Amino acid sequence: MNHGPLVFLGLLVSVVCSWAAVVMVPQFQVGDQGMVRIEETGQDYPQAPAGLARRGAEVYRANGCQYCHTQQVRDAGEGQDLARGWGARRTVVRDYLRDQPAMIGTVRYGPDLTNHGIREHDRVKLLQRLYNPRWVMPGSPMPRYPYLFELRRVGPDGGSSLNALPLPEGEGPGAGLEVVPTPDAEALVAYLLSLRADPLFFEVFPPPAPKPATNAEPSTLTATNLPPSP
Repeated sequence: MNHGPLVFLGLLVSVVCSWAAVVMVPQFQVGDQGMVRIEETGQDYPQAPAGLARRGAEVYRANGCQYCHTQQVRDAGEGQDLARGWGARRTVVRDYLRDQPAMIGTVRYGPDLTNHGIREHDRVKLLQRLYNPRWVMPGSPMPRYPYLFELRRVGPDGGSSLNALPLPEGEGPGAGLEVVPTPDAEALVAYLLSLRADPLFFEVFPPPAPKPATNAEPSTLTATNLPPSP
């Protein structure tokens, strides 16, 4: 007996079911989500990276930063992300609404960067970490990115440029030279400083619990679950 049509029908049903589970179900669940107004700040969330930070997102992706860093804070029952201070809440779908593409990441050789802009504010420290991570954290497995910087000769007066990178003592490139961040390095740092997903937009802020009454009269209700009288 020829079972070809039956096999074809079975494969077709399998493909359709898989497509529905992977594409249609998530679309029905989160496809209608949009920006939401944060009443506490009066701003819409999430906002797309703007200006230099938008260019920095491209540099982040081009250098494969998402292969060693995640942008996904897990719930308390799934890890220690909240205990480590990587965020005030777990990450939700809306956080990635303006990311094209969403760089969630899969491996954590380094810390999660979802709220890096909240934890780190020092631009110079971030630039130093990009040039040589071991200066900031000895033994760091993070690779160096020297190609994001330029070596320039110091001016005739012997003074460094305004945007020259401050280097630890004894770590300079040589006499008469200075290290200057490229526009890509500045853009990447701007992007890292812009990373924050802290609005509690999905939380319901409960009203304060009412204070117990101080002048309440004793209850006159009788208990109804007592055993019957003999």
